[in-house]
Amino acid sequence: MNALIIFVLLLALMLTGMPISISLGLTVLTFLFTMTDVPIESVALKLFTGIEKFEIMAIPFFILAGNFLTHGGVARRMINFASSMVGHWHGGLALAGVMACALFAAVSGSSPATVVAIGSIILPAMVKQGYPNRFGAGVITTSGALGILIPPSIVMVMYSVTTNTSVGKLFMAGVVPGLMLAFLLGLTTWFLAKKHNYPRLKKATWGERFTTFRQSAWGLLLIVIVMGGIYSGVFTPTEAAAMAAVYAFFIAVFVYKDLKIKQVAKVLLDSASMSAMLLYIITNAVLFSFLMTSENIPQAMAEWITGKGLGVVSFLLVVNILLLLAGNVMEPSSIVLIMAPILFPVAMKLGIDPVHFGILIVVNMEVGMCHPPVGLNLYVASGITKMGISELTVAVMPWLLTMLGFLMLVTYVPQISIWLPNLIYS
Repeated sequence: MNALIIFVLLLALMLTGMPISISLGLTVLTFLFTMTDVPIESVALKLFTGIEKFEIMAIPFFILAGNFLTHGGVARRMINFASSMVGHWHGGLALAGVMACALFAAVSGSSPATVVAIGSIILPAMVKQGYPNRFGAGVITTSGALGILIPPSIVMVMYSVTTNTSVGKLFMAGVVPGLMLAFLLGLTTWFLAKKHNYPRLKKATWGERFTTFRQSAWGLLLIVIVMGGIYSGVFTPTEAAAMAAVYAFFIAVFVYKDLKIKQVAKVLLDSASMSAMLLYIITNAVLFSFLMTSENIPQAMAEWITGKGLGVVSFLLVVNILLLLAGNVMEPSSIVLIMAPILFPVAMKLGIDPVHFGILIVVNMEVGMCHPPVGLNLYVASGITKMGISELTVAVMPWLLTMLGFLMLVTYVPQISIWLPNLIYS
């Protein structure tokens, strides 16, 4: 009964148009102070202890690194390198977009940042070369979602904070699924381009490829620094995020010189604003998680599911449906912070690997970012392409179906997610 009251209250507040973070906080405080005897001191203490985790510091650092890279000409050089490698195939420039999104995802940790950085450069070039606007928008909107699957990923950090799963293991677990999804999105792009005979670029010589690689090497080196540092144990994911921010600043300002010193203050301000927003959501989600636990809701749910004889296969299907439905009304950070504390204990009771479960949630978030009404990537792409959301929804459909097929594969073949972390951390 208490669970029903909590969710009805939360839904009612969200339907008023109130931001999710405030809805969460108000739901918790209203319930705690009217229906329980929990002292106000324990709420204040939970707020403080909930966000003093070292891993949370990775979030503002990755946001800052992503913003420096978005403004610092790294994306343009990555596109040039990708074009020289795959531009001569069917749909060459579109394939270069997929590859550039995968590369930029490996340094930014954010989906919208990937769509903005790659899309704002490659979409006008595609239209100029004769590609339909819809096709280009479909490619970039969905490929940009790789930003939260290919490590480093801000969403993975949030899952880690909520469930106490190793960030390092999650980052490693995202590598194979991320590369697989990039390949499948590229395959869909190539098939559609071949079918409609879209333009191809002239094949680049190995000299030209080497030149573009050399120009993009400073940006690509960040992948080696972050993943190599975590894998070798030189630094933790949080320290890797700090290193990424300092390195991104250095290459944007002093190496590529695309970012002027006077613009740095604005980048810092934008990053602080976005970090504050996410940390506020996390704070309220920590309170919500505290309420769920104190009311024994996850435990009761776990007992109900196991009592009904719902096995791993059925449970994972229910989780996918729940998360895809949540993706219709919420953005990824909120979904992870609300749903993970409820679903995670049930998954553990059924013997599901916590790292596999994390990747499954992240892939669901990717799909949610590409469909209406709340798909963040759709809104970002809409701003770049000047296309309406309904038109964009039709445009992304072939790639969205590919992503749904991939989601089912990741759900029921856990080895895709856990093979690499098990190999490295064994």
